[in-house]
Amino acid sequence: MYLLIVEDDDRVADFLRRGLAAEGYQTQRVANAEEALLRLRQHPCDLLLLDLMLPGMSGIELCQRLRAERLQMPVLMLTALDGVEDRVTGLRCGADDYLGKPFAFDELLARIEALLRRPSVLAQSARTLQVADLLFDRDQMQCWRAGRTLNLTAKELALLELLMSAPGRLFSRERILANVWGSYEDPLTNVVEVYIRRLRAKIDEGHALALIKTVRGLGYRLDAVAATTAPNS
Repeated sequence: MYLLIVEDDDRVADFLRRGLAAEGYQTQRVANAEEALLRLRQHPCDLLLLDLMLPGMSGIELCQRLRAERLQMPVLMLTALDGVEDRVTGLRCGADDYLGKPFAFDELLARIEALLRRPSVLAQSARTLQVADLLFDRDQMQCWRAGRTLNLTAKELALLELLMSAPGRLFSRERILANVWGSYEDPLTNVVEVYIRRLRAKIDEGHALALIKTVRGLGYRLDAVAATTAPNS
């Protein structure tokens, strides 16, 4: 599950990112509502952790904008303003839950889990794939890395979807041929290697972390673990 954290306090944001990563969540953090809105228009998250008091556009305003644009990801509002009126205002602007600061991390996890168990969220997550900052939207057949749209061909999209469907799993070239091109393809062709190189150029070039890995003689996998050796193809 991909969680976007909108928090201008570096200390709080770091605490949230480290704690949620330890629980297996993929997270990104932005420090203001304007950047969050741009990012969410490109690729919605599974859940939004939203600070109420932000520089510029407030958390309340961001939540209202998201709902007006029919962006329906769950919103858990985090704020030091924990009066009854503040909670009511947050919920009425479109937030799904409201947690006052300071909070116990276990309670935060319980509230996140409750929101993510909603049927609408489970259905949406099945339509999106994410590894690190690489996101694949199965409905739109589009993908983004670090918020930048990637221009991929139909075959490149099919190959990437296969690799992202099981992060860390090793796919042999024969399995890739069967799933992406069909089992009738000549097993001696180098089409898999050609398309892996194309994907690397579009996905990994310019990024410190390469996501597509080669296991020499065995196949390919996609994950966010740093490689110990440079890929050859």
